Formats: sequence, C-alpha cells, structure tokens
Amino acid sequence: MSNLPSEPEFEQAYKELAYTLENSSLFQKHPEYRTALNVASIPERVIQFRVVWEDDNGNVQVNRGYRVQFNSALGPYKGGLRLHPSVNLSILKFLGFEQIFKNALTGLSMGGGKGGADFDPKGKSDAEIRRFCCAFMAELSKHIGADTDVPAGDIGVGGREIGYMFGAYRKAANRFEGVLTGKGLSWGGSLIRPEATGYGLVYYVGHMLEYSGAGSYAGKRVALSGSGNVAQYAALKLIELGATVVSLSDSKGALVATGESGITVEDINAIMAIKEARQPLTTFQHAGHVKWIEGARPWLHVGKVDIALPCATQNEVSKEEAEGLLAAGCKFVAEGSNMGCTLEAIEVFENNRKEKKGEAVWYAPGKAANCGGVAVSGLEMAQNSQRLNWTQAEVDEKLKDIMKNAFFNGLNTAKTYVEAAEGELPSLVAGSNIAGFVKVAQAMHDQGDWWSKN
Repeated sequence: MSNLPSEPEFEQAYKELAYTLENSSLFQKHPEYRTALNVASIPERVIQFRVVWEDDNGNVQVNRGYRVQFNSALGPYKGGLRLHPSVNLSILKFLGFEQIFKNALTGLSMGGGKGGADFDPKGKSDAEIRRFCCAFMAELSKHIGADTDVPAGDIGVGGREIGYMFGAYRKAANRFEGVLTGKGLSWGGSLIRPEATGYGLVYYVGHMLEYSGAGSYAGKRVALSGSGNVAQYAALKLIELGATVVSLSDSKGALVATGESGITVEDINAIMAIKEARQPLTTFQHAGHVKWIEGARPWLHVGKVDIALPCATQNEVSKEEAEGLLAAGCKFVAEGSNMGCTLEAIEVFENNRKEKKGEAVWYAPGKAANCGGVAVSGLEMAQNSQRLNWTQAEVDEKLKDIMKNAFFNGLNTAKTYVEAAEGELPSLVAGSNIAGFVKVAQAMHDQGDWWSKN
C-alpha cells in the first residue's frame, strides 16, 4: 500500500511466499485461502519501545527495541531476539513472517514472532551488555510469558544475553517460568539447543541426498558461509559424517580451504573460541591449508562443490553467485540462514531444477531446512512445562524425526499442488511454503481469524 513506508526485507519474504502459492494449484482448489494470506500478512501486534541504558563512562545511551507478535494461531508467539545495528521493523517483520511457517513445519505448538534492538554488542563490555539486557527486558517483560510469547536468541544474543534477560524477567515478574529458550542447562535449558540449527540442517540435507539417489555425505565437498553457531555445528556434523568442509566466513571476508583436507575439527574449535571472544575471523591463525579472502563471500572462490549451505544472514547468495555455484557443479543448496538466497538466486536454482530434471540443483528454503533450532526450542518449552530434562540422545532423536517430517511434508505437498514433469525433483520451496501456510491458515479459520462468504 502506498501510504506505508517501504519494507524491502518483509516485502521480499511476502513475495516469495505469495509467488509460490500463486504458481501452484492451491488457490485454484481453495480460492478462499487468498483471504487467509491477506490476513496472515499483517502482524497481530507490533510493540516498539525505547531502551535507555548507561555505558561504562556514565553516559546515557538509547536504542530502539521491538517485538513483532505476528501470529499465535498454532501456539504462543515464538522467535528470536536479534541485537544488531541493522535491526529495523522491516527485518523483524520478515523474520517473524518466516517464523510463522517455519514453526508450523516443526509440527510443534508454536506461533511466530521476532524481536530485538538496534544495539551493537560488538566492542561493549560485559557490564554494558548486562545493563542493556536488563533495560531491554524491563519493557519487554510486560508483553511476554510462557503461554503468551517465548523469545529465544538470534544474532547478537547468545547464552550470556539470555541469562541476563531471564534474570531480569524473573525479578520483574516474580516467576520462574520457561519464558525464554536457549537457557543454561542448570536453569531450564535443553541439551543440543546450541547445536540444533546446524545439526538439523545437516539431517534435512541428508534426506535430500537420499531421496535424489546421491548417497551419503561421504566424500562430498560442502561450502558453508557464516561462522556462528549454525555454521560451526553444521561443519562439525558434516565432518563427522565424512564430508569435506571447504569454507566459512564472517562479515569481513571468507576462509577457503586450499587443500583436499578442507577445514578441520581443530580449525572449527579455534574459530569457536574466537567467536566466543567476539573477534573477527581475521584473527584466526591458520597453518596455510586455508586462505583468507578479504571482503568476499565464499561461493565464487571454493572451486568444485557438491553442496552449498548459506548459514550467515539474509540475501547472502546473489543471482551471480547462484550461477557460479551451478558452474562449480553444486547439486544441493539449503539455507541455514533465514532467506539466505535472493529471489533472483532462487529463480536460478528453480529454473535449473525444471530444466535439468534429475541432474539439476535442488534448493531447500530456510523455513524448512533450518527449523531444527526452533524445534529444539519447542522441545525446551515442553521440558520446562514438565519440569523434566531429556537426555542428549532423546533430544537428538526427536530433532531427527522433526527434520525428516519437515522434509517429507514439503516434498509430498509439492507433489500434491505443484505440477512437475516426469523425472523432475519436487520443488521444496513451493512445497514447504504451501505446507506451512495451509496449516496456519486452517487454524486461523477454525479460530475465526478469517472466514469465507456463505
């Protein structure tokens, strides 16, 4: 609408969903779902507030805080908190909109939301971060609760920040409840939560490999971007399963393997320590088996690859980089980050899937491929409600089942609603979008959030 300010990230997320719904048979079979899309595209509630805190020099600082409570038809609002200077309403609406359908694909009772602030934790002392988190939660605590809205971590929000925020909430509300996920293990957290998004991504792609007849991970060359939790644990799981990891990256550039051995477990452990200390990858001391490429993303520098897993941030694979991955022999692309590929990049992958049939690249969207993180957050919520802690093996098995179900849900929904030529791999982006949307739309209809003309 022309009276609204431009929200490019949210508009992109909406267009990607709407495009796949329009180019399927869903609206022909169920034209009433157009009404559901119109209603679901507007958040139930948007909260914006100021966060006033004191730096180490005694100066007053102020930031903008947000919580987008997008949809609660399937359960309490659920989605992360992002602390980064780029945070604005458009980015949080895009993330919250994606979160609705991602959470639906997990099969758990969770709605969709997202929040955060334009605060930059880089370069801040521990005391400054604590004061900011307490000030942020002083306002956010008025709008969340274990049965209302359960935030989690995201970029800039790890275990330390969750701890400060949980403590501030507990004092303000005078309640100990599962209001945040990603908590410490001794105070309500779940095993495998830090690893969940990366592990889940690898489990999901494993089903892509198996279904397409590409075998196992053994011997596959895998390019990753990012160097945070998602990329770290995806890389470790890939190496465990016999793959060769050929790249990692951060906002300053990319690490690319120069030899056949790839990036090692020892490398990843060292990078974990660097990131824990909030330092850039430029401080990583490598032994010459990797090279640093300043200011670059890895995709055009990795040589031959079988699998590409963007795990950093939104829009990190462009049309040109998508074409470069195809030229490098890449056969599988799955997003560990949210909306990691631009619309133009997705079009490159999807056109190739249609043209090359069984020899094509196969692309999986983040709302399906990276839903493992929020899935284990949902499992943490379940453990909190039961006042129980499950074993690592129990959580890992549940995560594997959730990723398997997310894969086959998207696959079978694509077969139902998206026309495909003989030998063509089903569209996972269309199938996942439709599956998540239909589940949410039906729940909204049942609860009176939209209705059909009699």
